Parts: sequence; structure tokens; C-alpha cells
Amino acid sequence: MRLGLIVLGIWVLLGSVPGYAENAGPKPQNLRRETIKPICLNPVGVVKKQDKRGFLEINPGYAPALLGLKDFSHLWVFYWFHENDTPEQRQTLQVHPRRDPANPLTGVFACRAPERPNLIGFTACRIISITGNVVEVADLDARDGTPILDLKPYISSGDAIPEARAPEWLKHSKPPAD
Repeated sequence: MRLGLIVLGIWVLLGSVPGYAENAGPKPQNLRRETIKPICLNPVGVVKKQDKRGFLEINPGYAPALLGLKDFSHLWVFYWFHENDTPEQRQTLQVHPRRDPANPLTGVFACRAPERPNLIGFTACRIISITGNVVEVADLDARDGTPILDLKPYISSGDAIPEARAPEWLKHSKPPAD
């Protein structure tokens, strides 16, 4: 499938998803609807999986944006949880993290659940190679066919926070099996 033929426009506006505004709970008093403008996200590529190998197939028009990426060992991949893009999934505001009922009910802004108002996911990956417009990576948790929204280099001086803390459930739970 040619990535150039894939067009994904995502309009994000508070209340723009049918049923979302009515069920999303109270709106902050100081947030006025007219101050929020719609945004449109267009994928820059798509995830390809072959066996256990992961590839970021970047649209050829965006290939020049890969210049200099080979000098980094890791990168952040931002993607769209396309398999969860339904009004119902976007209304999910609380989950048991990692789909484990032993974990406490938690707000989606306090975990990395794929069900959330805006279905943006991200993961840090090790760069294996870059050939043309294809980046081979390790440790990619996105699925085959996942739209890629953006790539950013992993910069250890700013991306690693040694004193960061996390809740107890995270220290004792295992990621869900895919």
C-alpha cells in the first residue's frame, strides 16, 4: 500500500466527537469553547512489522526530515491508536492500567492506556538503521499499519529524569501481552 495514498485528517475540538461532550464530565469554567481551534494531524508515515522487526516507513515527501537522525541511538515515535478510534473509546476516562484489574482504577491522563480522548501513543525506540525513507527500530510497541504522527530524537539530558517518581502499581505490574 502506498503511504502517499493514505490521508488521515483528525479534527480535534472539545465536543466535536458525537456524544463526547455530553459524557465527558464537567468542563473547566475558564475554558471557553471559542478559544479552542481545531487542529488537523496528517501522518508522516506508517508502522510496518515483519516477524519481530519494526520499521517506520516515512512518506517520501518527509524523507528530508530524517537528515541527522542517524547520529542518534534512540528516538521517540508518536503514533495514532487507530484501532481504538471510536466515539466510545474516546469517552473512556478511567481504566485499570495495563488492562490488569489488580491495578487501581486510574484516569487515562495518569497512565498510557490506548483508550483516551485523543488517541496519541508514543514509545522510545532504538534506531537500528536508516535506509532512504525507512527507519528500522527495536522496541517498537505500535502495531503494523499504525499511522506515525511524528519522530523526535531521544536526548538523554532532557528525556531522562533520574528523580522521577511513579505509583506503586507501576512498580509491580507487568505490561499487557499483545
